[in-house]
Amino acid sequence: MPPITLAEAKAFLRVSDDAEDALVQLLIDAAIARVEAETGQALTDVSPAPLRLCILMLVAHGFEHREAAEAPLALVEPWLAPFRPVRL
Repeated sequence: MPPITLAEAKAFLRVSDDAEDALVQLLIDAAIARVEAETGQALTDVSPAPLRLCILMLVAHGFEHREAAEAPLALVEPWLAPFRPVRL
């Protein structure tokens, strides 16, 4: 099961209609891929809350700033940092 469902993202965004479901799902998929790439982890519905929150925050940023470029990771850095692999 995915770490964030369409219903969870829509509730977080306070979107009640179905008109933007395709966009919200696209943002979810992109955010999951970005967080997985940063952490080296495959995320699921039982992933830690901070990683799930990272996904929701990236989705919200993308939804609110559709014309902008990619969301900066600084937006979620405090939640993401503890899960990054340590490189020696």
